[in-house]
Amino acid sequence: AVLKNKAWNLFHNRGPHSTVRARRLWDEIIDAAWQSGDPGIVFLDQIEKHNPTPALGRLQATNPCGEVPLLPYESCNLGSINLSKMVSENGSRSVIDWEKLKSTVQRATRFLDNVIDANHYLDRSMKEMAASNRKIGLGVMGWADLLIRLEIPYESREAIMLAERVMRFINHWSFKTSEAAAVEKGYFPNWKKSVYTPRHPIRNATRTAIAPTGSISIIANASSSIEPLFALIYTREDGLGRQMQTEINPWFMRHLSKTGLLTQALMDDVLSTGRLPESQAIPKRTRNLFKTSLEISYSHHIQHQVAFQLHTDNAVSKTINMPEQTLPDEVGRAFWMAWQQGLKGITIYRNGSKKRQVLTAGTESAQLRHLHE
Repeated sequence: AVLKNKAWNLFHNRGPHSTVRARRLWDEIIDAAWQSGDPGIVFLDQIEKHNPTPALGRLQATNPCGEVPLLPYESCNLGSINLSKMVSENGSRSVIDWEKLKSTVQRATRFLDNVIDANHYLDRSMKEMAASNRKIGLGVMGWADLLIRLEIPYESREAIMLAERVMRFINHWSFKTSEAAAVEKGYFPNWKKSVYTPRHPIRNATRTAIAPTGSISIIANASSSIEPLFALIYTREDGLGRQMQTEINPWFMRHLSKTGLLTQALMDDVLSTGRLPESQAIPKRTRNLFKTSLEISYSHHIQHQVAFQLHTDNAVSKTINMPEQTLPDEVGRAFWMAWQQGLKGITIYRNGSKKRQVLTAGTESAQLRHLHE
Protein backbone atom coordinates (compact mmCIF):
# COMPACT_ATOMS: atom_id res chain seq x y z
CA ALA A 1 0.00 0.00 0.00
CA VAL A 2 2.87 2.38 0.76
CA LEU A 3 4.64 1.55 -2.50
CA LYS A 4 1.49 2.37 -4.50
CA ASN A 5 0.27 5.08 -2.08
CA LYS A 6 -3.10 3.38 -1.80
CA ALA A 7 -5.94 4.49 0.44
CA TRP A 8 -5.66 2.85 3.88
CA ASN A 9 -8.62 2.26 6.18
CA LEU A 10 -8.26 2.92 9.90
CA PHE A 11 -10.46 0.96 12.28
CA HIS A 12 -11.68 1.57 15.81
CA ASN A 13 -13.67 -0.94 17.89
CA ARG A 14 -13.67 -3.25 14.84
CA GLY A 15 -15.44 -0.69 12.72
CA PRO A 16 -14.15 1.70 10.04
CA HIS A 17 -13.09 5.05 11.42
CA SER A 18 -11.43 6.98 8.59
CA THR A 19 -9.34 6.60 5.45
CA VAL A 20 -5.85 8.01 4.89
CA ARG A 21 -3.16 7.70 2.25
CA ALA A 22 -0.78 4.87 3.17
CA ARG A 23 2.36 6.85 2.41
CA ARG A 24 1.27 9.76 4.58
CA LEU A 25 0.59 7.39 7.49
CA TRP A 26 3.95 5.69 6.90
CA ASP A 27 5.77 9.04 6.98
CA GLU A 28 3.99 10.02 10.20
CA ILE A 29 5.00 6.74 11.84
CA ILE A 30 8.64 7.29 10.82
CA ASP A 31 8.65 10.88 12.06
CA ALA A 32 7.12 9.94 15.42
CA ALA A 33 9.59 7.06 15.88
CA TRP A 34 12.49 9.36 15.02
CA GLN A 35 11.31 11.95 17.53
CA SER A 36 10.51 9.62 20.44
CA GLY A 37 11.21 5.96 19.68
CA ASP A 38 7.46 5.29 19.46
CA PRO A 39 5.58 3.70 17.88
CA GLY A 40 7.18 0.35 17.29
CA ILE A 41 5.68 -1.72 14.49
CA VAL A 42 4.19 -5.20 14.37
CA PHE A 43 3.52 -6.79 11.00
CA LEU A 44 0.17 -8.50 11.51
CA ASP A 45 0.22 -10.50 8.27
CA GLN A 46 3.59 -12.01 9.13
CA ILE A 47 2.41 -12.81 12.66
CA GLU A 48 -0.76 -14.46 11.38
CA LYS A 49 1.22 -16.49 8.83
CA HIS A 50 2.76 -18.38 11.77
CA ASN A 51 -0.39 -18.72 13.88
CA PRO A 52 -0.26 -22.30 15.24
CA THR A 53 -4.02 -22.45 15.84
CA PRO A 54 -5.70 -20.55 12.97
CA ALA A 55 -8.97 -22.46 13.53
CA LEU A 56 -9.33 -20.60 16.85
CA GLY A 57 -9.23 -17.19 15.16
CA ARG A 58 -6.74 -14.49 14.26
CA LEU A 59 -4.06 -13.36 16.69
CA GLN A 60 -5.34 -10.14 18.23
CA ALA A 61 -2.49 -8.63 20.18
CA THR A 62 1.00 -9.12 21.58
CA ASN A 63 2.41 -8.84 25.08
CA PRO A 64 3.84 -5.37 25.90
CA CYS A 65 7.24 -5.95 24.25
CA GLY A 66 5.86 -7.67 21.17
CA GLU A 67 7.55 -11.07 21.37
CA VAL A 68 4.41 -13.14 22.02
CA PRO A 69 1.46 -12.82 19.60
CA LEU A 70 -1.75 -13.68 21.49
CA LEU A 71 -5.32 -14.78 21.01
CA PRO A 72 -7.92 -13.15 23.29
CA TYR A 73 -7.30 -14.07 26.96
CA GLU A 74 -3.93 -15.71 26.30
CA SER A 75 -0.96 -14.81 28.50
CA CYS A 76 2.79 -15.05 28.04
CA ASN A 77 4.94 -17.57 29.91
CA LEU A 78 8.60 -16.76 29.37
CA GLY A 79 12.05 -17.93 30.40
CA SER A 80 15.54 -17.26 29.06
CA ILE A 81 18.77 -19.25 28.95
CA ASN A 82 21.96 -17.39 29.84
CA LEU A 83 24.11 -18.24 26.82
CA SER A 84 27.28 -16.93 28.46
CA LYS A 85 27.07 -19.97 30.78
CA MET A 86 26.87 -22.43 27.87
CA VAL A 87 30.62 -22.38 27.30
CA SER A 88 33.50 -24.75 27.96
CA GLU A 89 37.23 -24.22 27.65
CA ASN A 90 39.15 -26.07 24.94
CA GLY A 91 42.76 -25.30 25.72
CA SER A 92 43.11 -21.54 25.42
CA ARG A 93 39.85 -21.21 23.47
CA SER A 94 36.26 -20.93 24.63
CA VAL A 95 33.70 -23.01 22.73
CA ILE A 96 29.96 -23.58 23.01
CA ASP A 97 29.09 -26.57 25.19
CA TRP A 98 26.34 -27.99 23.00
CA GLU A 99 25.51 -30.85 25.36
CA LYS A 100 25.03 -28.46 28.26
CA LEU A 101 22.87 -26.22 26.08
CA LYS A 102 20.77 -29.21 24.98
CA SER A 103 20.11 -30.40 28.54
CA THR A 104 19.33 -26.84 29.65
CA VAL A 105 16.80 -26.43 26.82
CA GLN A 106 15.16 -29.73 27.76
CA ARG A 107 14.85 -28.80 31.44
CA ALA A 108 13.74 -25.24 30.69
CA THR A 109 11.02 -26.42 28.30
CA ARG A 110 9.59 -28.80 30.91
CA PHE A 111 9.91 -26.12 33.60
CA LEU A 112 7.87 -23.61 31.60
CA ASP A 113 5.29 -26.25 30.76
CA ASN A 114 4.90 -26.93 34.49
CA VAL A 115 4.45 -23.20 35.16
CA ILE A 116 1.17 -23.35 33.22
CA ASP A 117 -0.29 -25.70 35.82
CA ALA A 118 1.34 -24.09 38.85
CA ASN A 119 0.43 -20.53 37.89
CA HIS A 120 -2.22 -18.38 39.56
CA TYR A 121 -4.61 -16.76 37.06
CA LEU A 122 -6.67 -13.67 37.77
CA ASP A 123 -9.37 -14.65 35.30
CA ARG A 124 -10.96 -18.01 34.48
CA SER A 125 -10.82 -17.34 30.74
CA MET A 126 -7.06 -16.77 30.98
CA LYS A 127 -6.62 -20.05 32.84
CA GLU A 128 -8.67 -21.92 30.24
CA MET A 129 -6.74 -20.46 27.30
CA ALA A 130 -3.36 -21.14 28.94
CA ALA A 131 -4.35 -24.74 29.61
CA SER A 132 -5.90 -25.25 26.17
CA ASN A 133 -2.91 -24.12 24.09
CA ARG A 134 -0.08 -24.47 26.64
CA LYS A 135 2.02 -21.83 24.89
CA ILE A 136 5.47 -21.17 26.32
CA GLY A 137 8.30 -18.89 25.19
CA LEU A 138 11.86 -20.07 25.84
CA GLY A 139 14.48 -17.53 24.80
CA VAL A 140 18.00 -16.37 25.51
CA MET A 141 20.07 -13.67 27.15
CA GLY A 142 23.82 -13.18 27.36
CA TRP A 143 24.23 -13.33 23.57
CA ALA A 144 26.72 -10.44 23.46
CA ASP A 145 28.64 -11.97 26.37
CA LEU A 146 28.83 -15.31 24.54
CA LEU A 147 30.20 -13.65 21.41
CA ILE A 148 32.86 -11.87 23.48
CA ARG A 149 33.87 -15.13 25.14
CA LEU A 150 34.15 -16.75 21.70
CA GLU A 151 36.00 -13.64 20.41
CA ILE A 152 33.47 -13.08 17.61
CA PRO A 153 32.53 -9.44 16.86
CA TYR A 154 28.78 -8.71 17.00
CA GLU A 155 29.06 -6.80 13.73
CA SER A 156 30.25 -9.76 11.64
CA ARG A 157 28.91 -12.41 9.29
CA GLU A 158 30.27 -15.07 11.64
CA ALA A 159 28.05 -13.77 14.46
CA ILE A 160 24.94 -13.80 12.24
CA MET A 161 25.61 -17.38 11.15
CA LEU A 162 26.18 -18.50 14.74
CA ALA A 163 22.96 -16.78 15.85
CA GLU A 164 20.96 -18.84 13.38
CA ARG A 165 22.76 -22.04 14.38
CA VAL A 166 22.24 -21.48 18.11
CA MET A 167 18.55 -20.65 17.79
CA ARG A 168 17.92 -23.51 15.39
CA PHE A 169 19.47 -25.84 17.99
CA ILE A 170 17.37 -24.41 20.84
CA ASN A 171 14.17 -24.53 18.79
CA HIS A 172 14.84 -28.12 17.70
CA TRP A 173 15.41 -29.49 21.19
CA SER A 174 12.53 -27.53 22.66
CA PHE A 175 10.28 -29.04 19.97
CA LYS A 176 11.60 -32.56 20.64
CA THR A 177 11.12 -32.10 24.39
CA SER A 178 7.54 -30.92 23.87
CA GLU A 179 6.87 -33.97 21.69
CA ALA A 180 8.24 -36.26 24.40
CA ALA A 181 6.14 -34.49 27.04
CA ALA A 182 3.05 -35.04 24.89
CA VAL A 183 3.67 -38.80 24.97
CA GLU A 184 3.98 -38.71 28.76
CA LYS A 185 1.30 -36.15 29.69
CA GLY A 186 -0.81 -35.60 26.58
CA TYR A 187 -0.83 -33.04 23.80
CA PHE A 188 -2.38 -29.60 24.28
CA PRO A 189 -6.20 -29.78 24.19
CA ASN A 190 -6.55 -27.64 21.03
CA TRP A 191 -4.00 -29.76 19.16
CA LYS A 192 -6.60 -31.13 16.72
CA LYS A 193 -7.37 -27.52 15.72
CA SER A 194 -3.69 -26.72 15.17
CA VAL A 195 -1.15 -26.85 12.35
CA TYR A 196 0.56 -29.80 14.07
CA THR A 197 -2.25 -32.30 13.49
CA PRO A 198 -2.05 -35.10 12.49
CA ARG A 199 1.72 -35.54 12.17
CA HIS A 200 3.15 -34.02 15.35
CA PRO A 201 1.42 -34.67 18.68
CA ILE A 202 3.00 -32.00 20.87
CA ARG A 203 2.55 -30.58 24.36
CA ASN A 204 2.88 -26.85 23.59
CA ALA A 205 1.42 -24.79 20.73
CA THR A 206 4.53 -22.56 20.81
CA ARG A 207 7.82 -23.15 22.55
CA THR A 208 10.25 -20.30 21.83
CA ALA A 209 10.25 -16.48 22.06
CA ILE A 210 13.00 -13.88 22.51
CA ALA A 211 12.11 -11.54 25.37
CA PRO A 212 14.04 -8.34 26.22
CA THR A 213 15.18 -9.78 29.62
CA GLY A 214 15.65 -6.27 31.02
CA SER A 215 15.30 -7.31 34.67
CA ILE A 216 16.38 -10.95 34.71
CA SER A 217 19.61 -10.18 32.85
CA ILE A 218 20.55 -7.82 35.70
CA ILE A 219 19.92 -10.60 38.22
CA ALA A 220 21.99 -13.01 36.09
CA ASN A 221 24.74 -10.42 35.49
CA ALA A 222 24.38 -11.05 31.77
CA SER A 223 23.97 -8.89 28.69
CA SER A 224 20.31 -8.46 27.81
CA SER A 225 18.55 -10.69 25.30
CA ILE A 226 20.24 -10.74 21.85
CA GLU A 227 21.35 -7.11 22.12
CA PRO A 228 24.94 -5.96 21.66
CA LEU A 229 26.52 -4.25 24.65
CA PHE A 230 24.77 -0.90 25.09
CA ALA A 231 28.02 0.48 26.50
CA LEU A 232 31.13 -0.87 28.19
CA ILE A 233 30.28 1.24 31.23
CA TYR A 234 26.84 2.75 31.69
CA THR A 235 24.46 4.11 34.27
CA ARG A 236 21.08 2.48 34.71
CA GLU A 237 17.99 4.03 36.26
CA ASP A 238 16.31 1.54 38.58
CA GLY A 239 12.69 0.48 38.07
CA LEU A 240 11.37 3.15 40.43
CA GLY A 241 13.43 5.91 38.84
CA ARG A 242 15.02 6.82 42.16
CA GLN A 243 18.57 5.54 41.96
CA MET A 244 21.24 5.39 39.30
CA GLN A 245 23.38 2.27 39.19
CA THR A 246 26.74 2.08 37.45
CA GLU A 247 27.45 -1.10 35.49
CA ILE A 248 30.63 -2.33 33.82
CA ASN A 249 30.84 -5.34 31.56
CA PRO A 250 32.92 -8.01 33.35
CA TRP A 251 34.11 -9.65 30.12
CA PHE A 252 35.49 -6.31 28.97
CA MET A 253 37.51 -5.98 32.17
CA ARG A 254 38.79 -9.56 31.86
CA HIS A 255 39.85 -8.92 28.29
CA LEU A 256 41.76 -5.77 29.23
CA SER A 257 43.53 -7.57 32.06
CA LYS A 258 44.32 -10.60 29.89
CA THR A 259 45.74 -8.51 27.03
CA GLY A 260 47.60 -5.99 29.19
CA LEU A 261 45.48 -3.09 27.94
CA LEU A 262 44.12 -2.07 31.34
CA THR A 263 45.44 1.41 32.13
CA GLN A 264 44.00 4.30 34.10
CA ALA A 265 44.13 6.56 31.04
CA LEU A 266 42.07 4.08 29.01
CA MET A 267 39.56 3.63 31.81
CA ASP A 268 39.16 7.39 32.21
CA ASP A 269 38.14 7.58 28.54
CA VAL A 270 35.74 4.64 28.82
CA LEU A 271 34.22 6.07 32.01
CA SER A 272 33.46 9.28 30.15
CA THR A 273 31.96 7.89 26.94
CA GLY A 274 31.10 4.25 27.65
CA ARG A 275 33.12 3.04 24.68
CA LEU A 276 36.71 2.57 23.57
CA PRO A 277 38.52 5.76 22.50
CA GLU A 278 40.04 6.27 19.05
CA SER A 279 43.61 5.26 19.74
CA GLN A 280 46.32 3.47 17.79
CA ALA A 281 47.28 1.71 21.01
CA ILE A 282 44.08 -0.37 20.94
CA PRO A 283 44.30 -3.35 18.58
CA LYS A 284 41.70 -3.52 15.81
CA ARG A 285 40.64 -6.96 17.08
CA THR A 286 39.78 -5.51 20.51
CA ARG A 287 38.01 -2.51 19.00
CA ASN A 288 35.82 -4.74 16.79
CA LEU A 289 35.05 -7.16 19.61
CA PHE A 290 33.82 -4.39 21.91
CA LYS A 291 31.80 -2.23 19.54
CA THR A 292 28.76 -0.94 21.40
CA SER A 293 25.17 -0.69 20.19
CA LEU A 294 25.43 2.86 18.85
CA GLU A 295 28.59 1.98 16.91
CA ILE A 296 26.94 -0.97 15.15
CA SER A 297 25.02 -0.34 11.94
CA TYR A 298 21.25 -0.71 12.09
CA SER A 299 21.47 -3.31 9.31
CA HIS A 300 23.54 -5.60 11.56
CA HIS A 301 21.11 -5.06 14.43
CA ILE A 302 18.30 -6.19 12.14
CA GLN A 303 20.28 -9.11 10.72
CA HIS A 304 20.72 -10.50 14.24
CA GLN A 305 16.99 -10.21 14.83
CA VAL A 306 16.27 -11.95 11.51
CA ALA A 307 18.68 -14.79 12.31
CA PHE A 308 16.96 -15.49 15.63
CA GLN A 309 13.46 -15.03 14.21
CA LEU A 310 14.06 -17.74 11.59
CA HIS A 311 13.95 -20.37 14.35
CA THR A 312 11.62 -18.76 16.90
CA ASP A 313 7.97 -19.85 17.15
CA ASN A 314 6.69 -16.59 18.56
CA ALA A 315 8.55 -13.34 17.89
CA VAL A 316 11.72 -11.47 18.84
CA SER A 317 11.84 -8.37 21.01
CA LYS A 318 14.85 -6.26 20.10
CA THR A 319 15.75 -2.57 20.10
CA ILE A 320 17.47 -1.20 17.02
CA ASN A 321 19.64 1.46 18.68
CA MET A 322 20.55 4.46 16.55
CA PRO A 323 22.88 7.41 17.22
CA GLU A 324 21.41 10.82 18.00
CA GLN A 325 22.43 12.22 14.60
CA THR A 326 20.41 9.57 12.72
CA LEU A 327 18.12 11.05 10.06
CA PRO A 328 14.41 10.16 9.69
CA ASP A 329 15.15 8.51 6.32
CA GLU A 330 17.39 5.97 8.08
CA VAL A 331 14.55 5.11 10.48
CA GLY A 332 12.35 4.51 7.45
CA ARG A 333 14.97 2.29 5.83
CA ALA A 334 15.23 0.25 9.04
CA PHE A 335 11.44 -0.26 9.16
CA TRP A 336 11.42 -1.18 5.48
CA MET A 337 14.29 -3.65 5.87
CA ALA A 338 12.48 -5.33 8.78
CA TRP A 339 9.36 -5.79 6.63
CA GLN A 340 11.33 -7.09 3.64
CA GLN A 341 13.25 -9.56 5.82
CA GLY A 342 10.05 -11.06 7.25
CA LEU A 343 10.31 -9.84 10.84
CA LYS A 344 7.18 -9.91 12.97
CA GLY A 345 7.95 -6.53 14.50
CA ILE A 346 10.60 -3.88 15.04
CA THR A 347 11.42 -1.19 17.60
CA ILE A 348 13.96 1.57 16.99
CA TYR A 349 15.35 4.00 19.53
CA ARG A 350 17.36 7.05 18.55
CA ASN A 351 19.68 7.91 21.41
CA GLY A 352 18.55 10.97 23.35
CA SER A 353 15.13 11.17 21.68
CA LYS A 354 13.39 10.96 25.07
CA LYS A 355 13.95 13.36 27.94
CA ARG A 356 14.59 10.37 30.20
CA GLN A 357 16.03 7.01 29.26
CA VAL A 358 16.83 3.94 31.34
CA LEU A 359 20.41 3.48 30.10
CA THR A 360 23.06 6.17 29.58
CA ALA A 361 26.52 5.44 28.21
CA GLY A 362 29.42 6.26 30.54
CA THR A 363 29.21 7.72 34.01
CA GLU A 364 29.83 11.10 35.59
CA SER A 365 31.54 9.38 38.51
CA ALA A 366 35.12 8.24 38.14
CA GLN A 367 34.70 5.82 41.04
CA LEU A 368 33.65 2.25 40.42
CA ARG A 369 33.92 -0.05 43.39
CA HIS A 370 34.41 -3.13 41.25
CA LEU A 371 36.60 -1.48 38.59
CA HIS A 372 39.61 -3.75 39.16
CA GLU A 373 37.78 -6.88 40.38
